[in-house]
Amino acid sequence: MSEGRLTHIDATGAANMVDVSDKAATSRMAVAEGVVVMRPETLRLIREGDAKKGDVIGTARLAGIMAAKRTHELIPLCHPLLLTKVKIACEPDDALPGLRLTAEVRVQGQTGVEMEALTAVSVACLTVYDMVKAADRGMRIEGIRLLSKEGGKSGLWRAEDEA
Repeated sequence: MSEGRLTHIDATGAANMVDVSDKAATSRMAVAEGVVVMRPETLRLIREGDAKKGDVIGTARLAGIMAAKRTHELIPLCHPLLLTKVKIACEPDDALPGLRLTAEVRVQGQTGVEMEALTAVSVACLTVYDMVKAADRGMRIEGIRLLSKEGGKSGLWRAEDEA
């Protein structure tokens, strides 16, 4: 693939699913991150397990895993993949204040898992918001981005500030 070429657009400008049938199945991995910025009191509720809806971090972790597995149902041109690993980390960060979430997704396949990692972290962040919105409607979801990907023809890629 040439840099800058849109692979999901054909010669006529129509959207299409990329044909990966001739690509080799390789080990692929992607990591994405996002943060939920909130009031210090809201972060305290989460840390102490006092959110009215229950375990915020555990629920966000499960939601992120479920989202990664269903990415192809949400993003029109994504391939359905048999994911081999989805790991969601959710760490309190007093400096925000809030939660810093990361999603790591792995597959042995013919296409990458960047969209699965980004979807997982996005839904995990949205779940945090849903779980504690009664306490803090002013929360902000920020910084959702790909941190790294590896595997396939293009090999290893890291965000510039992650290198």
